[in-house]
Amino acid sequence: MTPFTTLTAVAVPLDLVNVDTDRILPARFLRMPRSSGYENYLFRDLRESDPDFPIDRPAYKGAKILVAAENFGCGSSREGAVWALAGSGLRAWIAPSFGDIFFENSFKNGVLAIVLPAGRVSAIREMLAASPGAELTIDLAAQTVRLPDGSIETFEVDPFRKECLLAGIDEIDLTLRYEREIAAYEARCREETPWLA
Repeated sequence: MTPFTTLTAVAVPLDLVNVDTDRILPARFLRMPRSSGYENYLFRDLRESDPDFPIDRPAYKGAKILVAAENFGCGSSREGAVWALAGSGLRAWIAPSFGDIFFENSFKNGVLAIVLPAGRVSAIREMLAASPGAELTIDLAAQTVRLPDGSIETFEVDPFRKECLLAGIDEIDLTLRYEREIAAYEARCREETPWLA
């Protein structure tokens, strides 16, 4: 995974509440292999019904940060929703709340999910809507978000998740750091308890 340290990028506001994983990546596309590019199906139904959908507006082209409303990523536990968002180039999302499994899947796929108070997130979306193409700066080490007006928001993040994102590793990479120790333990177990081998 690519390490996440500091990200300065265009942010796109999404003013819809309770955006479930089926709206992010409609279920009918899950039959496609991930290699087909899940980002091609991102918000497919919403985008087809709204030709002015925020992520399609020229001012938000290349956005790497999504600022969403309450309960983003709720619904089924489809990891494909995170793959579709990340595949489109998004590296972070900010919302007042997330679906629990979606929140976990974000970090497991190298994406930073930031929870801020609902009033502040709404104000950020208003700033972005008023100045399309405006950038936010997220500093993971400092746990801050610099807004278009220069103000700073601080956020909490689990220390383990933060360490993994900063290093650009997932749980498998972390486990492989201890490959020699694991092999030594396995060898010792075979020697000490041969009847289990």
